[in-house]
Amino acid sequence: MYTVLISFVVALGGFLLGFDSAVISGVVEPLRGAFELDDLLLGWSVSCLILGAMIGNACAGPLADRFGRKPVLLVTALLFTASAITSAMAQDFWFFVAARVLGGLGVGGAILIAPVYIAEIAPPEKRGRLVSFNQLNIVLGISAAFFSNYFLNERGMSWRWMLGVEAVPAIAYFLLLMAVPRSPRWLASRGRDAEALAVLERVGGRAFADSSLQEIRAHIADKKGPEKKVRFGALFESRMRLIMTIALGLAFFQQITGINAIFYYSPTIFGKAGAAADSALRQAILIGLVNVGFTLLAMYLIDRLGRKPLLLIGSGVMAAALFTNAWAFSTAEYTLDDAVLTSLEKRLPADLAQGLTPVAGKTWTDQGELVLALEESVRALGSESATAALAKEVEGIAKEALVIDGRLVLMAIMAYIAAFAISLGPVMWAMFSEIFPQALRGVAISAAGLFYSLVSFTVTFVFPWELANLGPAVTFFVYGVFAALAFLFTLILIPETKGRSLEDLESMLLKAG
Repeated sequence: MYTVLISFVVALGGFLLGFDSAVISGVVEPLRGAFELDDLLLGWSVSCLILGAMIGNACAGPLADRFGRKPVLLVTALLFTASAITSAMAQDFWFFVAARVLGGLGVGGAILIAPVYIAEIAPPEKRGRLVSFNQLNIVLGISAAFFSNYFLNERGMSWRWMLGVEAVPAIAYFLLLMAVPRSPRWLASRGRDAEALAVLERVGGRAFADSSLQEIRAHIADKKGPEKKVRFGALFESRMRLIMTIALGLAFFQQITGINAIFYYSPTIFGKAGAAADSALRQAILIGLVNVGFTLLAMYLIDRLGRKPLLLIGSGVMAAALFTNAWAFSTAEYTLDDAVLTSLEKRLPADLAQGLTPVAGKTWTDQGELVLALEESVRALGSESATAALAKEVEGIAKEALVIDGRLVLMAIMAYIAAFAISLGPVMWAMFSEIFPQALRGVAISAAGLFYSLVSFTVTFVFPWELANLGPAVTFFVYGVFAALAFLFTLILIPETKGRSLEDLESMLLKAG
């Protein structure tokens, strides 16, 4: 029970990570208006968090190796608190970006160090489930952010409240961490065996503590000790080839399949499928709940079924769901029939409504074609006020003209989220905490985390541009191709790691490299 409680407290960093990542979904459109952002600047406002995470990734591992896992986690709690307060107070776009980057530093530290700490304190037979607490808390944080955004929006509160409320759980996390012990493996690597033994005894009793410490001591006996300098270049030695291929491959596929783009922009995606703003926020809550439910299922299965089967099942279903979404959007049409025109005439300026008459009854298969037709028709009126009104109303007109199976889009996204939640979501972090050698664990997980954040940043940054220029059908199709490649990558290269000690896994993977 002690290990469960400690693991859950440490994993609360994942809650803040998930909240900080997903809360931006509810403020995307208000931010666009508040700071007058185009598609690229909007993408920057969302993805800048990941830029900070990249810096945090690069620093967290070496700092955790030098000062310990617990001090780094305490710093992340302070960074989350500062970011929540300053981003809510931002009056300038670049000040807002700086505040979000500050939170990204916390994300970069928490996302890497929390699962490492849990893996180092957990018994082998429970390690997968306990490390998955981190992923559970991430999805709980995401779901809480969706609920918070909807709740505050319903009460007419501004986007600043949506961002600032995170300071409350961040402060609570800092206080709870004060009661957490240091990692026993880090203590042993520093020659502090008595402290390590005391922690291990609380985890599994005296016999477990004695045998675990003996195994840890034997493992580090041939090393020079804590003063041995860890070289970044050691990650690229031949013996590390398989380990780094697995780590970088999992990091790449977890993000290139679009998970953060869907979480960060879910109301925008549902808006593209015809949902109104409040309905889009409710649908975002629904996918948050699906995420939580299937993450709990993954926690139950990960130490029973294993890591590899979950990855194969999940990536296969993800590919099918993404291809389904691509098909749904590719069959969408835009029609200005009589019912749509009647609805538009009630709320549009009279001269703009008059400009829509020449295109009445026509159908387009692409929003861009619809917009061009509207612009040409309104321009023919020679009315500057109608042209200006069209620029403001074009998204609303397109949404009313859209004919798409919105239910199929929602179901496909829910299937994708469910499949991710039982596979790449928790399994990647579990394997990150398992596969790296003790001597290189800090620098290796920083390198893998940095690459993970780089892919995440790229996907999130270009997503608004992709939607505007390629369309959702092409975007989801590309994500589906990468999910299919993730299935093949798992089938060919991923080993099973359940039930083995960290020291046993190290020996096996280094020999296989």
